[in-house]
Amino acid sequence: MPSPHPMHRRRPGAPPSSYAPAPERSVLVFDLETVPDLEGLARMYGLADTDTAGAQGRLAGKFPKLAFHRIICVGALTARFATGAWQVEAIEAPHCGDHDEAGLIRDFDARVVATGPQIVTFNGTAFDLPVLQYRALVNRVAMPGLARRAYLHRYSEAALDLCDVLSNYQPGGKMGLDALCRALNVPGKPAGIDGSRVAEFLQAGRIAEIAAYCRADVAATYRIWLALQHMRGALGSDAYRASEDNLSRYLTRATAAAPTDGVTTAAA
Repeated sequence: MPSPHPMHRRRPGAPPSSYAPAPERSVLVFDLETVPDLEGLARMYGLADTDTAGAQGRLAGKFPKLAFHRIICVGALTARFATGAWQVEAIEAPHCGDHDEAGLIRDFDARVVATGPQIVTFNGTAFDLPVLQYRALVNRVAMPGLARRAYLHRYSEAALDLCDVLSNYQPGGKMGLDALCRALNVPGKPAGIDGSRVAEFLQAGRIAEIAAYCRADVAATYRIWLALQHMRGALGSDAYRASEDNLSRYLTRATAAAPTDGVTTAAA
């Protein structure tokens, strides 16, 4: 039998052309907020662990290697398909004000172990998932949940990276989460904070605002995932609208229940 034409060969590790994932019944959308691990960077630069100022100076504003991103907040939206639509169960953002980094990692893994959900991220293949692995190694934390499904396989939809999928895995086709939200005319990132300012906010003690920003990111990512499910035909128009309405109602309730100082609102 002749070999397939080179243009028709599958990418290594890519699913076969007949691949059709089974319908998912639970989803976990997550996003990390991190700051530089200055103690680890000090060791890398040959400085004393305590010389964080020296490490900061050597880093000079550059983006650290992934192993040197200390996790300070884990945004997580969990939802389940029931009664013909996706129903949000929780939107949370545990952070370093309440847990150490090892505790944040263990809490995330426990969520994965509990339901074996589809994991959804935006740029998670390039950042969030490898950072989780590196920081689990640094903290000597077991993460059995990541072995439950093919979460770490590049083209598996067990862990669906929307940034990858929507760009067809082409770097030139990628765009940022907030820009994509604007294109879709859905709520995106809150004003006044982005990933580059997280360390600044942490130093100022504005942890609740970091958590609110992280919750907004996972809500925005979930909206895009719902739109993708609708585009693919996995969600009919009525189910898509019902799922969107469910998210909006959840966020409205969360906003009403939040403190009135405007800092810890969960709304996107």
